[in-house]
Amino acid sequence: MANPTLQQPSFLLANLKADATTKPLLQRCQDLVKIIDEYPAKELHLIFPWLVESVFGSLDGVIAGWNLRFLHSRSNEYNIVMDFLNPSGPMMKLVYKLQAEEYKYEIPINYLPGPVKACIQEGVLPDCPLFHNKLQFPLSGLLTLNIAFNPFEFFMFNFAYCLITPKNYPPGQYGSSTDSAYFVLVDTYLKYFLPTEGSVPPSPFSDSRGSVSAPSPRSSSVSFASYGIHSPSLLKHHIFHQPSVNADPAAQEIWRSETLLQMFVEIWLHHYSLEMYQKLQSPQLALLQYRLSMSSMPCQPHAPPGSGTLHTYQEPFSPTEEHVLVVRLLVKHLHAFSNSLKPEQLSSSPSAHSHTHTSPLEEFKRVVVQRFVQQKLYLFLQHCFGHWPLDASFRAVLETWLSYIQPWRYTGEKANPQPDQNRTVPEKWESFVHENLLMYTKLFQVFLNRAVRTDLVNAKNALMVFRVAKVFAQPNLAEMIQKGEQLFLEPEHVLHHRQPRGYLTPGQGGSYLSSRQRVVTDMVFKVKSHVYGLEGQDCQYKQMFGTELRGAVMKLIQIIAQARQTAKRISDHSSEVAANKSFLSWFGLGASDLNNSFPGAEPEETGEYLKKTHEFLDRALENLCQIFKLNQGQLNQLISNLGSLEDDGNSKQLPDCVQSENGLILTDLGRRQIINGLRRFDIHYQGDPELQPIRSYENALLVRLFYRISSLINERFGRHMNALCSRPDFLGRLSRHYLTNLDSTTKLKHSPMSRRMLERSQRPRLSLRPLASYRTILLLLLFYVFGSLLSLGPISSTVLLLAGGFLYGLLMTHNRPVWRDVIHFGF
Repeated sequence: MANPTLQQPSFLLANLKADATTKPLLQRCQDLVKIIDEYPAKELHLIFPWLVESVFGSLDGVIAGWNLRFLHSRSNEYNIVMDFLNPSGPMMKLVYKLQAEEYKYEIPINYLPGPVKACIQEGVLPDCPLFHNKLQFPLSGLLTLNIAFNPFEFFMFNFAYCLITPKNYPPGQYGSSTDSAYFVLVDTYLKYFLPTEGSVPPSPFSDSRGSVSAPSPRSSSVSFASYGIHSPSLLKHHIFHQPSVNADPAAQEIWRSETLLQMFVEIWLHHYSLEMYQKLQSPQLALLQYRLSMSSMPCQPHAPPGSGTLHTYQEPFSPTEEHVLVVRLLVKHLHAFSNSLKPEQLSSSPSAHSHTHTSPLEEFKRVVVQRFVQQKLYLFLQHCFGHWPLDASFRAVLETWLSYIQPWRYTGEKANPQPDQNRTVPEKWESFVHENLLMYTKLFQVFLNRAVRTDLVNAKNALMVFRVAKVFAQPNLAEMIQKGEQLFLEPEHVLHHRQPRGYLTPGQGGSYLSSRQRVVTDMVFKVKSHVYGLEGQDCQYKQMFGTELRGAVMKLIQIIAQARQTAKRISDHSSEVAANKSFLSWFGLGASDLNNSFPGAEPEETGEYLKKTHEFLDRALENLCQIFKLNQGQLNQLISNLGSLEDDGNSKQLPDCVQSENGLILTDLGRRQIINGLRRFDIHYQGDPELQPIRSYENALLVRLFYRISSLINERFGRHMNALCSRPDFLGRLSRHYLTNLDSTTKLKHSPMSRRMLERSQRPRLSLRPLASYRTILLLLLFYVFGSLLSLGPISSTVLLLAGGFLYGLLMTHNRPVWRDVIHFGF
């Protein structure tokens, strides 16, 4: 590249845009590395927005960028991209270089999360401090409002937004989401800026104050209507991105970690429905938060009741499986990050903590999950539980939920590993369970509603039920949940009675009992604040171990038992079919049930997967009985009663239907019966029998040849055959024996079929297709061989065969009841 003094910034940008269409990615990255090292920030400032857009794509999805979500390790460009976007790579070096000069980059508020955009449009300060002090008021009015981000915020916003931008797979680029460049970069950024060991590495560039400049305090000239005071933070100023000039450099450096986390949470999780937002308008919640701050943090300033009210809005939101997998990665890392808190810091009380020196990173670990993630993740999961399709892709949402409610899995402790089933939840996690009560109880209830509507015969769906039951069956967890529910249901007047008037130590005339009462009271307030904060003041809480939910669990157990029997019945049938197969089945002499064979069946419908289904459901039943203390005798009685009903033949009944002019139509009850495997139709081929797919036991050439011959005969003599079969005498009955299929009428009544198709199948016609079967060919060959042994020539054998067939027809016609012909032809 040319020397910086000889080239204008606009010319530099034009050159880069031209190179983007002509040079390969490797050469472009090498040129960018030189430019970032050699050019001053003043000139790099002009190319930064274009470079970010060319990497991550445009916010509207028109420009694809480098397709990080579809770039996998087997690609030649993977390592180039990873080196360039590494937290210590050239791109981040450019960000820090611009950050030191305090440049700003604007983003229209239309691309902000729905709640944030709604707050700004209504003139209310958003709850998230990330968007404070950033609003730019244009002269044209509120329709073109922008948010001004610093370089680091701008980079992370575009990186996070890349995940939710609708994009199509490039041709030929398919693969798992978990090994894409984007997924790996998210993991890399989380480990770098939220380290479980050590501290965040300092940035290579500094401003006049000795560190990369954080956002400046909010200007007093900018005012909002209905501006509310927010609740205090344990992280004080640096949580709100307002470090003072004389602040600790470490406190200034941690704002990058906060910015990354808040950006990820806001862009990926901050999407609610209108109903959810209405629930969050809770004056009672504000009062509880105020009383909680009064009782647990008396040394800090308080927010008055009524602050922080959220407003309603409408936003369509449909997360993808890839989106959910990235969120799960975030949840798992945040648990590991929070659990890396030093034991002495974890055990210290808030009051003692305020008088001892603790690094900002340690303070951040203490509150990161509850303060930054809990509310938005709960509403995100609740939305997914209610709107996700009833298929196996729900596994991603389920595992995200299970990862969040099991923080003890991410402590890094590997000593004395226990089996999952015998792993007792340590007592120290009781406060986490209480402060996240709805994550356990409400989402479990929503999962029950999904499970009873899911096809549990499918092994993947059965596995999800087993996973949930296995997690909640961990020793000590159910007791913690029950205790949390008791704290929430504590009457309000009892709390007032227990509330001590002062906080005196035993040496000052207090008592140990009053100290314990204060802890209980604080925990009650925390649980109530958590529930009202997520469900609203008018929520009707349903106990997880109450009578109503116990009935829902019994219903699920009944459905599980039904699915077990269905899976066992199908598996036994598959085993019988496999056992009956032999070498002669190639000729069609083995069991060949055309109407019940599924050559294109899914792997979940095979015998091996059905055995897994039975195993998963068995273990799920055991775990549910353990969780809800169900009586094993009653459970066995329920299953045995269900089995007796199945043995009586209920499983062979048709699903619930109503009759219409076009046939049977399923009711809602009938659909549930089919989904749960309780009843099913006897599926038969209902098209033209001559046009069925060619079977493996048929000769394809002969099938096509005989079809043409029979079609010509039927077309030429169709009227004569119809007239002959319409006769009510014995000759007509004999003709109907050879030219019609009287058994099809009875079979076709077992499944929906239109009248037109039924009439077409009843037309008299000659069918030569049975002669194309290898079984028929083999039998004819054996017959002619046997005739030759009796000194019969081919003609004599043919005459004998036709005579035998004719005599067989006479006998069958004579013995067939007349009423069948009456039903078939209306005589």
